[in-house]
Amino acid sequence: MTNPSAQMPARAAERAPNYDGVLRAAAKMAALLPPTPLLPLELPRGETVWCKAESLQPVGAFKIRGAWHRLTDLTAAERARGVVAVSSGNHAQGVAWAARRLGIKATIVMPADAPHVKLSATRGYGAEVVLYERLTQSRDAIAAEICAASGAVLVHAYGDPWVIEGQGSAGIEMASQMECFAGGPPTRIITPCGGGGLASGLSLACPDAEIVPVEPEGWDDVARGLAAGHIVPVGANPPRTACDALQTMATYPINFAVMSARKMKGLSVSEAEVRAAQRYAFERLHLVVEPGGAAGLAALLADKAAADGRTAVILSGGNVDPDAFARVIAAD
Repeated sequence: MTNPSAQMPARAAERAPNYDGVLRAAAKMAALLPPTPLLPLELPRGETVWCKAESLQPVGAFKIRGAWHRLTDLTAAERARGVVAVSSGNHAQGVAWAARRLGIKATIVMPADAPHVKLSATRGYGAEVVLYERLTQSRDAIAAEICAASGAVLVHAYGDPWVIEGQGSAGIEMASQMECFAGGPPTRIITPCGGGGLASGLSLACPDAEIVPVEPEGWDDVARGLAAGHIVPVGANPPRTACDALQTMATYPINFAVMSARKMKGLSVSEAEVRAAQRYAFERLHLVVEPGGAAGLAALLADKAAADGRTAVILSGGNVDPDAFARVIAAD
């Protein structure tokens, strides 16, 4: 496995993500796009949770936040050399969208089995897509080779301080919205987790809230690492999962440092629990939520996470192939 620290861009390695950076990212987002809705949702047992509908972002996922913060902070020389990202699709679209708006060349390394809707959208935003085999090739190594050959800047999906701060802007918005509608900021935030960029950003944005990262079963390396006190990669031959957005082989030191400092405890959910959450969000909120984006809600519906009145859950993305979503909705 590629050494994560060796892949971090030089300027990114020089700083740690911080609250002031999250506030700056939130100000950028406020000037760019309206806040995503915060929707009340009654759970089957009667409690109300507050759902941050990041699935309604222009690229269908929260990833636009970190991408915009990162790319707008590039120097003129860095913009001229272009950017490279690795992603199963949501970060890919965020980077491609931001790059097109800023006039920056973007190359995205994506798994060959990424959902067609994500591949198509990324190309539609004008990015060059380089495909790789998820379980036999190192996406980080491929990205490093491209960066070395072109001088492009790596915009990592989660192991980057700007990206972490950008994702945290969702927490700034959420806290303000909950002050209005829930009587105070969130006390607990349940969030889907892949590499930990969103969980890390939320912990910086909402320092008084409990942050609960949720991963698919068999891909719960963050939860196991937090319990062990050190980074634990996903094992060999992990199970298939519909949560493509959460399939990361290991978190990065920069993310683990933030999450472990907050003493987070992670959870995992089954494929059936994820599908049930997708159906519930569609039936009750009329939202299309992709499998990975529904992981946090799945933990609540399965009674693996508790709601306390000011509990929020991130619906992190809605980029799912229509046929696959139709099959989920049609199931009993």
